[in-house]
Amino acid sequence: MLEEIKALSAQIKSDLSAISTPEELEAFRLKHLVRKGTIAQLFDRMREVSKEDKPLVGKEMNILRTTAQSGFDELQSGVSKKEAKPSEDLTLPPRTLYHGHEHPIMQAKARMEEIFIRMGFTIATGPDIEDDYHNFEALNFPPDHPARDMQDTFFVKHGDREDVVLRTHTSPVQIRMMQSHEPPIRAIMPGRVYRNESITARSLAEFYQVEGLYVDKGVTMAQLKGTLFEFAKAYYGEDIKFRFRPSFFPFTEPSAEMDITCFLCDGQGCRVCKQSGWLEILGCGMVHPNVLSNCGIDPEVYSGYAFGMGIERTQMLAIGLDDIRLFYENDMRFLGQF
Repeated sequence: MLEEIKALSAQIKSDLSAISTPEELEAFRLKHLVRKGTIAQLFDRMREVSKEDKPLVGKEMNILRTTAQSGFDELQSGVSKKEAKPSEDLTLPPRTLYHGHEHPIMQAKARMEEIFIRMGFTIATGPDIEDDYHNFEALNFPPDHPARDMQDTFFVKHGDREDVVLRTHTSPVQIRMMQSHEPPIRAIMPGRVYRNESITARSLAEFYQVEGLYVDKGVTMAQLKGTLFEFAKAYYGEDIKFRFRPSFFPFTEPSAEMDITCFLCDGQGCRVCKQSGWLEILGCGMVHPNVLSNCGIDPEVYSGYAFGMGIERTQMLAIGLDDIRLFYENDMRFLGQF
C-alpha cells in the first residue's frame, strides 16, 4: 500500500508540473480530486490495511491528499489571475496627459503684483482674522457705519470678545504697515477678504483684493491718478478708456472710483454694466488725516493715497467674463482655457 501511495504521489507531482491551461487543470481535478478519483480510491482501500499499519498508511494518505489539493489551489489562483488580466491592444491611442497650472485668479494676482513691483511697490500681508480696531475704527469708520452690522461682516467667536471679525478688506494691513514703519511707505496688500453678501453673477462672499498705499511728504491726488492710469494701461492695454468719478470712503478724503469701458458691450450698455457702458474696477483716494493720526503719523507733515480692487472682478473685465461664479465652480472646461 505504501508503494502505491508513493507511485501516485509521483504521478500527481508530474501531472501538476505539466499543467498550463484551465482545461488541463480541470482534467487534473477530475482525475485525482473528485469522489471517484485516484486519491479517493486509495482511501477506500484502507480497510485492507492491517490494524498495525493503519496509522502510518493513514498519515501518508493525508499528506498525499494535502499535496494534491494545495498544488491544485495554487495553479487555480494563477490561472484566475491570467484570465482576469486584460489583453493588451497596441493599436489603442495613448492616454492624454493633463498638466496642471495656476488658477486664473492666482495668475491675475501675480500679474498685478508684477506690475506694481515694477512701479516701486513692495508686498505686505496680514492676518485674515482681525479685530474691530484694525478693520474699522482705525480706518475712521464711525460706530454707526453700516459695514459694522451683521449683514455685511462675519463675526468670529473668541471667548468673551465681540470685536473679532473676518476682515472685510485688506485695509487693516495698511494700518499695521503705518503703525510699524516710518514713512515713506509704498506697498500693496493682496489677500482674501470676507463679506456677508449674497452670491450673484457679480459678487461673492469670499474673494481676493489688492490694496495699495503710498505715504510720504508731498503725495498728491495727481500721483494717485498717474499710478492707476499706468496700472490700467499695463493690465488692460494701451487703448483702454477710463474715468474717475467722486465717491465716498471713510478712510480717504477726497475719494473716487475708477471705471473702464465695459468689455462685453464696448461701452454700448448691457446687463453687466447696467446699461451704463462703464464698469468700476477700483476705489481710491487720499488717506484721511484721521487715519494717519490713528497710526501715529503727523498729517501736517505727511500725506498719502490708497486704492483697492477685487481681483476676481478685475480679471472678469480683462477676459470678458459675465459671471464671477465660474472662477469657483471647478469646471475643467473653463479653467483649462487659462
